[in-house]
Amino acid sequence: MDAPLSSGPLAGLVVADFSRVLAGPYATMMLADMGAEVIKIERPGAGDDTRSWGPPYDSSGTATYFASVNRNKVSHVLDLKTERGIADARGIISRADILIENFRSGTMESLGLGYADLSATHPGLIYCSITGFGTGGGAALPGYDLLVQAMGGLMSVTGPDAQTPTKVGVAMVDIVTGLHALAGILAALHHRSQSGRGQYVHTSLMSCVLSALSNQSAAYLGSGVVPTAMGNKHPSVVPYEVFETADRPLALAVGNDKQFAALVEVLGLAELAQDVRFRGNSNRVENRDELVEQLTTTFATRSADDWYRALTERHVPAGPVNTIEEAFDFAAGIGLEPRVEVPGAVSRHVRNPIDFSATPVDYRLPPPLLPG
Repeated sequence: MDAPLSSGPLAGLVVADFSRVLAGPYATMMLADMGAEVIKIERPGAGDDTRSWGPPYDSSGTATYFASVNRNKVSHVLDLKTERGIADARGIISRADILIENFRSGTMESLGLGYADLSATHPGLIYCSITGFGTGGGAALPGYDLLVQAMGGLMSVTGPDAQTPTKVGVAMVDIVTGLHALAGILAALHHRSQSGRGQYVHTSLMSCVLSALSNQSAAYLGSGVVPTAMGNKHPSVVPYEVFETADRPLALAVGNDKQFAALVEVLGLAELAQDVRFRGNSNRVENRDELVEQLTTTFATRSADDWYRALTERHVPAGPVNTIEEAFDFAAGIGLEPRVEVPGAVSRHVRNPIDFSATPVDYRLPPPLLPG
């Protein structure tokens, strides 16, 4: 199926998408939503690995995992083990502005499809490689999100305590890496608009998770502190965690003294704002247990929704812990319109989170069936 014309900000650009699973396909779906023509290259017979990553499947029999990151694309099946497949790949690449791949390091070079091979005759090509652990000593390591969450330290700061390392409930390293790849590609497009030349862009799951650890990485690099898991507590801000209420958990994110004063006033504990132990965030961190004990007792007396309404009215950041169904309903209730209809798709999709005033994203094609 050919893609309808788009008026998105990247309309007119062509992407040769050799990526599979999640990080690369997420980046290319973002490019496609913004108007680029994305040609997804798949292997004969099975296609992208995630086509078989189910259940759940939608009513067309498509794995919802695959569907989540492959709308607005056209699929081409190529056997890259054959001369014909390589020739067809070169034909697609010859008209592409962007190539993205996440094969094991060195694979594209072995096929004659590396950046050095292609840029010699296609100097305007932006070539993005996503690896698991880079192109050096970790080049041979398999780049799966769970492994990188473990080896990159993310699991060590996630979970109820230091003895229970826990993965994040979604392949967050893949998503973060896809966004870094997208940022690199867009920066390279800007450079090409000025210079006329493309370039090689590389990012890795391991590098991205270390960057995304943010304040946790900074704690280690800046002070030698090795962070550990603290459940829903924050290592540097108090109170900033989840509390049990009369019916379900409530998240509380108090980031400054003004919010803290409003919080304790709503809770009927206004005297705590003047307590020397809790005056200023550093003191609250030092005396975390004493403060949390008093807050916990009070939160248990009313429902999460009651506390949410009372605290939000006073501009205290708080909210109930929603299921995914409840999260979609909440987003719809505040006007974010989180669900979109995609022509030809049998189920609704998650709305692209980026808004453009002049060149809005569009939804032109359902996730492609694997060509026969």
